[in-house]
Amino acid sequence: MITSFKQLIEHAKSLGEVRIAVVSGHDLDALVALQQAELLGLAKPLLIGDAEKITEAARRVGLEVGGKIISATDEGTAIRTGIELVRTAQADLLMKGKVTTASLIRAVLDKERGLRGDRTLSQVIVFRVPGFDRLMIMTDASINIAPTLEQKADICRNAIEVAHVLGIAHPNVALLAALEFVNPAMPATVDAAALVQMNRRGQITGAYLEGPLALDVPLSKFAAERKGIETRLCENTNIFIAPDIEAANILYRAIVYFARGESGGIIVGAKVPLLVLSRAEPPETKLHSIALALTTYHYQREGCQDTHFGSG
Repeated sequence: MITSFKQLIEHAKSLGEVRIAVVSGHDLDALVALQQAELLGLAKPLLIGDAEKITEAARRVGLEVGGKIISATDEGTAIRTGIELVRTAQADLLMKGKVTTASLIRAVLDKERGLRGDRTLSQVIVFRVPGFDRLMIMTDASINIAPTLEQKADICRNAIEVAHVLGIAHPNVALLAALEFVNPAMPATVDAAALVQMNRRGQITGAYLEGPLALDVPLSKFAAERKGIETRLCENTNIFIAPDIEAANILYRAIVYFARGESGGIIVGAKVPLLVLSRAEPPETKLHSIALALTTYHYQREGCQDTHFGSG
């Protein structure tokens, strides 16, 4: 089992480098992370967009760009070019540069020319905080605003897949809410109970789900005992599923800024893992994300008979 980002990077290195198509590739922090990824043997970038802007940005970070630039006149062209490179197996992964997330995701979901997969797209964040000796997972802080029950089921499946990528064979999943009992006035608790039943009846597999649970119970035996809650997830949770984007986003920011946690994130559910990161994420987080995307990509390829898909 992979328990740290150092281990994740080392494992990713052992799998062999991937080609990353970077849409509007003049983002400085992305270029710093890509430079580090190239030096580590994780990835080779294909930088799509305004050649002058990319060349200048690369010069500022010291990245050699000879033969790595693919000219595109505008954002839409850059997005379509990046997706087509992945569709035709000229690139393995897709990364967001200086483009809007909404535009990129809309193009990915295009039924004819995109990278739409079989599941709802969701962001999966892997994190580690001081005081914990393992990597943990949370979701979904950037894609699904108010997910339906069906979407939440896919959000769980995506997170479970990433846990398997990290070597967690049967992860414990906490379905977060404000309390531990089903209250019809609080839809998050109703959805959590339904997801548990879906897990028990084989509709969501590969993990153990429990909820609704307030955040203190999975993290503290003291809290669980005082509340009279018996759960195997107490101090043994691998995945935290937030009820909506606001709760997830706040939880993630608290992990990073209050707890000084390390993190890396990808979007799962498309044909390949997507590197779609906030402008506020530092190069270190982007490097972790590249290692996570690479490892997930190889995991998915090993589980598929058809390792590439056509461009038609």
